[in-house]
Amino acid sequence: MRAHLTRLCLVGLVSVLGACGASAQVTTWQVDGETREGIVYAPPAAQGDESLPLILAFHGFGDNNQNFQGVNVHGAWPDAVVVYFQGLERRRGLLGWQVEDDGVDRDLKLVDVALASLRQTYNIDDDRIYATGFSNGGMFTYLLWAERPDVFAAFAPVAGRLRESARPTHPRPLFHVAGERDRVVSFSDQQASIEAAGAVNGVGDTTAPCGNGCTIYGPETPAPVMAWIHPGGHSYPRETSDRIVAFFRDHPRTHP
Repeated sequence: MRAHLTRLCLVGLVSVLGACGASAQVTTWQVDGETREGIVYAPPAAQGDESLPLILAFHGFGDNNQNFQGVNVHGAWPDAVVVYFQGLERRRGLLGWQVEDDGVDRDLKLVDVALASLRQTYNIDDDRIYATGFSNGGMFTYLLWAERPDVFAAFAPVAGRLRESARPTHPRPLFHVAGERDRVVSFSDQQASIEAAGAVNGVGDTTAPCGNGCTIYGPETPAPVMAWIHPGGHSYPRETSDRIVAFFRDHPRTHP
């Protein structure tokens, strides 16, 4: 039921997809004998001389990339290459993502293979590669921070949490979106994830407001943590993608 309700929330957004100027195509990769899939939105300039940002997006458990593209990250940043990946079957035959280093790493390997391929096809700016995901996809986003920190400039999990077995150690800018009434991934667990991220990033005690329900921890540090707490439940509010893109735009990878 939960996955079905998530789809209903997103259907109303799909109609805007054709208005962005980016072309969409389904791309496949072979990973350990499995055919993996992503819907790739690339602007016309993606194969030109200008290097462009790349956003990797991961749907929630029981959802799929066809539906999740309705969050319209590519519309929020039409000059970026955006990939909506498809998970593999997990529990009860529903699609999802690994959430810890399990020794098989089927989804970490997907990201490795896809990145190598995307770099060959498009002119990707290595200092502007980002990851975001909803729910189970948000947990995988945290895992990418733990296991592939040198690849990504910043991360934006939505309604996900950081697992104890997959804690990052390298500071990176993070934007976490959480609903106060989330009963699927508990709000308390998400609060703990935000605090843990702040500890990794060394944000200290300084905070700054960033809008209604939004707080930046360590606003003057190289790797701040931004937390937007909305009054809803396990959901993806309409303005989420715009907020994520604004955060990503402000946080290219920096070099000491």
